[in-house]
Amino acid sequence: MPPAERAPDPAPPIAAAACPPPLHGGTPCPAPPCPSAPPAPRSPSTSPPHQVAAPLAHHCAEDVWQNRVRTDATGRLAQYKPREELANSQLTYRFVIPSDDEWPASLADLGPHCPLGLWVRGHEQLPRLTARAVAVTGNRNATAQALRRTKAFATAVAEAGHTVTATLSYGVDTTAHRAAARSGRATLAVLPRGLDRAHPHDHAQMLTSIPASGGAVISLFKPGTPASGATLRASAVLLAALVRAVVLVEALDHAEAAMHTAEAAAGLHRPVLALPPTGGLRADGNVRLLAEQRAVLVPDPAHALAVLR
Repeated sequence: MPPAERAPDPAPPIAAAACPPPLHGGTPCPAPPCPSAPPAPRSPSTSPPHQVAAPLAHHCAEDVWQNRVRTDATGRLAQYKPREELANSQLTYRFVIPSDDEWPASLADLGPHCPLGLWVRGHEQLPRLTARAVAVTGNRNATAQALRRTKAFATAVAEAGHTVTATLSYGVDTTAHRAAARSGRATLAVLPRGLDRAHPHDHAQMLTSIPASGGAVISLFKPGTPASGATLRASAVLLAALVRAVVLVEALDHAEAAMHTAEAAAGLHRPVLALPPTGGLRADGNVRLLAEQRAVLVPDPAHALAVLR
């Protein structure tokens, strides 16, 4: 009878070593050398964000990543080359993490669901834009009256010193950006895809015009990531967390990204300022939030500014 096979020795822990230099002048890893990273979960490629974030509080990112690759039973992580991707992407965009000075403080309200980083296109420091950010959002297929009201509200919000914040969707959101821009104010855009392309594609010019005017375009997703239902929902939550209030111009219930943003904002205790519906079903989302007392009725820009004071 052959002897039992000897169990293989466990893989050695990550050796303490000096961290590599930061990319493009980024924040270096903590003091040299980095301590050995703790064992990673058995399936790192499917770990929830808080399990990824925990080791980063005590170990440099390079060591944590290498440890996760080494302990990944699926082998999926080995195919990624994050340093190369990051180096190439940061030629056009920058990647901001919670320990950076410009990380938006309001994202702490997301608790364990706080993102691990943001992709940013634009040179302005995010805290200057987010300190008084107000979302102006609504239907993509908006009525003519809704677009007129959007221009009035976005102009008033911008001229009062707030940063108009929205997606680049058709209808209310892009109208809000353009109204604020005509007032000479910078805006903040949130994309549900990588920053290499606009969503929708027809608004590609705004990827350059918004940063050129002192604003920024941000995303949770690395360049090359396409938009999907999941990215749209995640971006709606990000938008709600970034702002101090949401102006809901006109929104279909249960159908529009604007409603995801408004409901996420209400859940984060941000004021939702809903314009009064003007008849029909195009603003039944406004009707529901007002009926549930999850939104404040603002019939005109002056009322909205009074709430924002």
